[in-house]
Amino acid sequence: MLEGKKIVVVMPAYNAESTLRETYAEIPFDIVDEVIVVDDASSDRTSEIAHQIGIKHIIKHETNKGYGANQKSCYNKALALGADIIIMVHPDYQYTPKLIPAMSHMLSNGLYHVVLGSRILGKGALNGGMPKYKYIANRLLTLFQNILIGEKLSEYHTGYRAFTKEVLKDINYNINSDDFVFDNQMLSQIFYAGYEIAEVTCPTKYFEGASSINFKRSSIYGWGVIKTSIKHFLQKKGLASFKIYN
Repeated sequence: MLEGKKIVVVMPAYNAESTLRETYAEIPFDIVDEVIVVDDASSDRTSEIAHQIGIKHIIKHETNKGYGANQKSCYNKALALGADIIIMVHPDYQYTPKLIPAMSHMLSNGLYHVVLGSRILGKGALNGGMPKYKYIANRLLTLFQNILIGEKLSEYHTGYRAFTKEVLKDINYNINSDDFVFDNQMLSQIFYAGYEIAEVTCPTKYFEGASSINFKRSSIYGWGVIKTSIKHFLQKKGLASFKIYN
């Protein structure tokens, strides 16, 4: 716990057997109370490794439901366990859990309800090996989103995220897509609900074992991001109404 707040780390996992153990080893258990792994029907030994390293809360989807559906299972389970602070860390070891204390402090003292680990602040993305086409797409999409949503995030596309229970209970994330665009829908809901989002500089690593979506999936995701931003703009201006905000 931290300042009386129960901290739960959630890991949306898919074929993470080669990196789960290393990621788990960096979790600061002096403040983290519980860890949840949701295995989205991996074809490898992800769930077995999770058992071996002592993770108590393991959920395995019998069929692959998608990245967004995986997160829904993560957050629903964390809230059911009585979490006050929920931190998503990908088990592919792209993001180091060593930032958990800093992110947790920003939430536990009431400064913010959401903190993102940004790869774009500083030079973390390019130094970590992010492909240049992904970096450029990240910057262009983020610029577009900031203009339409009216915010100033350095990036909307990081998978390193921390939330208070209040924000997760306030937005209807369960209605969002089961695919990758879930991430952007969630941030859009959070901003629309009136919350501020903080960012911390986050180093990242791109390597063979790290998860990554191909160009086709990236393109589908990009169009989903654009549509989400347009919907946010129209909803905010009172020109349309979309169920994810209501």
